[in-house]
Amino acid sequence: MATNMFLYWGSGSIPCWKAMIVLEEKGFGGYKNKLIEFSKQEHKGPDVLKLNPRGQMPVFKDGDIVVNESSAICEYLESTYKDKGNQLIPSDKAKRATVLQRMHEASNNFQQKLMVDLLFYFFQTKEEDRKPEDLKKKGEALKEELQRWEGYIEKTKGFVADSNFTMADVYFYPFLAFGKRWGLELEKFPNLKAYYDKMSARPSVKSTEPPHWKEEPPKATPLKGIF
Repeated sequence: MATNMFLYWGSGSIPCWKAMIVLEEKGFGGYKNKLIEFSKQEHKGPDVLKLNPRGQMPVFKDGDIVVNESSAICEYLESTYKDKGNQLIPSDKAKRATVLQRMHEASNNFQQKLMVDLLFYFFQTKEEDRKPEDLKKKGEALKEELQRWEGYIEKTKGFVADSNFTMADVYFYPFLAFGKRWGLELEKFPNLKAYYDKMSARPSVKSTEPPHWKEEPPKATPLKGIF
């Protein structure tokens, strides 16, 4: 579908991936876009800063309307174009409540345990300063969090909030895939493993996977053997 939409994005950015999945799910695959290279500080360039003074990705334009922050972009697209493509937030009150809850659980709880507590600790702490007991504690907290999501999928028999794909999956899956890239092993979580495989093959996910992931292996796998 031809649109007046434009997206500035960066490869490997979870926020960018979220927005790109929603654009595909809503049927806006023909949007114009520009890949920003973080290593060249292009996200701090004048063309970006005039739209987003924070210099953060993604930056989205719908005609003359500018929307920053990935969650705002996702929810803007769903609410503004509810009749387009796939409905990602259900109309049913009970189902909508569950989807909204899982969206925020993914953004808060799962992101905290996986990214902030564990991966950031690993990459921002010198090797000689990393404490095995800290890594073990953080690993156990992540394992507990994964078991919670394992149970969610067991209950829905499909995705993380419903039997159908929803916005909750848009918010959750990119973090799971990021963890998998850095060595996260899902063999002890059969529902999550099946979910990961199913989501990885979904057209909207497959077509928007960070391009450099296909070309560059991860520099480390700190999550391998964490449990």
